[in-house]
Amino acid sequence: MQALPFLSAPLLIARLVSTPLRCARLLPIRASSLLLRSTVVDLAILAGHLVLYPTGISQERPMPRPAPPPAAEPPQGFLEPTAPQPAPGAPTMLPTEGRAHPPVLLLHGFIDNRSVFLLLRRSLHRHGWRHVEALNYSPLTCDLRKAAELLSRHVEEVCARTGHRRVDLVGHSLGGLIARYYVQRLGGDTRVRTVITLGTPHSGTRIAPLLSAHPLVRQMRPDSEVIAELARPAPNCRTQFVAFWSAEDQVMVPATTARISHPDLLAYNVHVAGVGHLALPVNGTVAAGIREALAAAETAEGAAETISVA
Repeated sequence: MQALPFLSAPLLIARLVSTPLRCARLLPIRASSLLLRSTVVDLAILAGHLVLYPTGISQERPMPRPAPPPAAEPPQGFLEPTAPQPAPGAPTMLPTEGRAHPPVLLLHGFIDNRSVFLLLRRSLHRHGWRHVEALNYSPLTCDLRKAAELLSRHVEEVCARTGHRRVDLVGHSLGGLIARYYVQRLGGDTRVRTVITLGTPHSGTRIAPLLSAHPLVRQMRPDSEVIAELARPAPNCRTQFVAFWSAEDQVMVPATTARISHPDLLAYNVHVAGVGHLALPVNGTVAAGIREALAAAETAEGAAETISVA
């Protein structure tokens, strides 16, 4: 099953190449140029990602507790008080504890793995997000609900390990749908502050009918039970959603399916021009938008806590 991206690559390439050629005569010159350019970039990213794919097959190890800095030698005759030791089983406090940024968990898309987030992870680290993890769900997974249950257990483990009460989730494509299912249908809104989706088929996509033999692909289609479940009422959902979408995303059919439209959800849709499906997790403008969305959520949360305390 680890060779799946290589088997599906010809189908994706055929889609990426044929669509712009069919649409070039029907679109305005600028729109056609954006589509062709995003196609070339997506093909280049696909080639690079196939090389990186083996590096992300294994599950990521949890971040270890950072070692304390060496203490200075006390003066002669000075008795230093013994520092209190953490109780057995106490949560490991990582550098983010007590600061603004909660942990960020990254969820990859269909037949992919955590290697797709290499550049996004670096971007978050460089700008102060110290605790960023990526979760691989098994390529043998055939039910989105099972992947959402795995995510639920992983979020609980991260919260117990770090001492944080809530986390942020960033999901690419199918990963965003898994995150949303966990929040809406499994009570994840108690643990998740913000869900950011990148090219996620919130209303279902009609792409790749040849791949519909796979159960996960069928669950991403507009007429699936999963899409119907996500359309059900979600009263009092405490999680904020931010959906990045692009008109040049050729895996989302139609492209607007990557927008969130639900009366009970606090959702913001962010349009990015000229960015293809595979480019969304590696695009610098999108990375900046993700950082801005996470920071804005922190500002809003801090203001709400101040008001409640006052």
